[in-house]
Amino acid sequence: MEQNQDFSRTLSLLRRERGISQRMASKDLGISQALLSHYENGAREPGLAFVRRACDYYHVSADFLLGRSMSRDGTTIIEPEELYDASAEKGNVVRGSISAMLSKKLLVNSLDLLFDLLGKVGSKTVINAASNYLGDAVYKVFRHLYRAGGTQNEGFFSISANHFMAGCTDADMIYSEANYLDALTQQVKEKGKESFPPMNDEALHQSYPQACQSLLQIVHTTGERVNKALEARKK
Repeated sequence: MEQNQDFSRTLSLLRRERGISQRMASKDLGISQALLSHYENGAREPGLAFVRRACDYYHVSADFLLGRSMSRDGTTIIEPEELYDASAEKGNVVRGSISAMLSKKLLVNSLDLLFDLLGKVGSKTVINAASNYLGDAVYKVFRHLYRAGGTQNEGFFSISANHFMAGCTDADMIYSEANYLDALTQQVKEKGKESFPPMNDEALHQSYPQACQSLLQIVHTTGERVNKALEARKK
């Protein structure tokens, strides 16, 4: 079932994130390595006692471990409507720069289209992996801005300054991207390619006549930038 898949995947990711072997983790958690392997691959479901130990060991909430919350402390947003939507504010604009306002609109429109497509795929695992990857990018942009502004109190962040500058967030982005690719592969394996909505140019323009322009603009400018950099390296 979906919840068991979330649990086994999260349990395995937490161990790998910590950089320890199954043998070490199983010893610390008071079970055999074979049993931990069964828990991590979803072959068996644990009892409440193990869930409690695992939560304490990895410093996460039971809701996070069971896939009921995307927040490690268990904070849950019951309905999407509870989230503040800045784009819905009347007269809301990014002040000080036309460039900033344009960039914001391109990203907001593209993300709106992207998550609508992800929603149509219908996989919570795919959506969570994509969100984690994009969340890392947002985190990095904000933290670099925070540091450049001369703010000294980095206790605001749970990731230490040394770990951030050493690239721990970059590493998490790589893992998140790998998880996203794995989730997409699993979706194709379980549901088939027909579970994905059409994403050719005609279909995107028909389904998203406004937002499509923003996504295609980002696709175009990113392609130009990357190809220009690749050409420069050949010289």
